[in-house]
Amino acid sequence: MKKTFNKGFTLIELLVVIAIIGILASVVLASLNSARSKGADAAIKANLNGVRAGAEVVYDNLTNTYGTLAYTAACGATAVATPATHVFNDSNVQSQIDGAVSAGGGTDGKCAAGGSWYVVAVPLKTDSTKAWCIDSAGTAEQITFANFGNTDQNCAAANS
Repeated sequence: MKKTFNKGFTLIELLVVIAIIGILASVVLASLNSARSKGADAAIKANLNGVRAGAEVVYDNLTNTYGTLAYTAACGATAVATPATHVFNDSNVQSQIDGAVSAGGGTDGKCAAGGSWYVVAVPLKTDSTKAWCIDSAGTAEQITFANFGNTDQNCAAANS
């Protein structure tokens, strides 16, 4: 008597393989989302570094002042003026701020300026309770976004 074996996989074997593939896919997708958020944070930081360069041009154009804007809780919505009357309504500075806000998911940053100083903070994508902050003193650091108030003249004040 001759035995014949069916070639192929059993249903259990196929289900085990599909389950393993599903687990691996979920691990890869979770890592990919984390990488995207970190990339968005890097874009926010890069755009805010561009703000610093633009702010110095505005400072020179306005004869050694950043203008008289006191505080805005929606710096991604600041009106652009020609010529700029303060650092945040310059088109180049505003496009950098808009880029940072867009990279962060659309939550507006907070800005303040007062003649000889300015400070900008935009929420991070990985943790919207934190923000990247730059100021006229050259500081660039992470702060707690809720701590940024309308009297803060630098990132250190916003972080205390």
